Amino acid sequence: MSTTGSISFWTTDNIAAIRKLFDTTVEHIRRRLPKIYSRELVEELFVQPYCRIANLVETGAVKRQTASKYLKLLAEAGVLEERKVGREKIFVHPRLMKLLTTDTNEIGPFKN
Repeated sequence: MSTTGSISFWTTDNIAAIRKLFDTTVEHIRRRLPKIYSRELVEELFVQPYCRIANLVETGAVKRQTASKYLKLLAEAGVLEERKVGREKIFVHPRLMKLLTTDTNEIGPFKN
């Protein structure tokens, strides 16, 4: 098999893994945080492998205080990891980051 063929299979598998992670994330948030769940919120978590409070505010869906609360709740639920970068806090989606930066297409389950 050519290298190009191997890369295309890996890419296809990676896309499938990201879709599976999306679905798993939806279910986890629905179960753990039903009061804050919205499809738009989950979609924003997949725009890039990290999210800032400003990212949620810019969507127009929530105010700054609510965005901060939601991201902290998502970190407590094990979806995101809070990190301080300079003066700003970012919330990294570690499972998505792993899929984007490693050769693996496997994700572990969320802890309940």
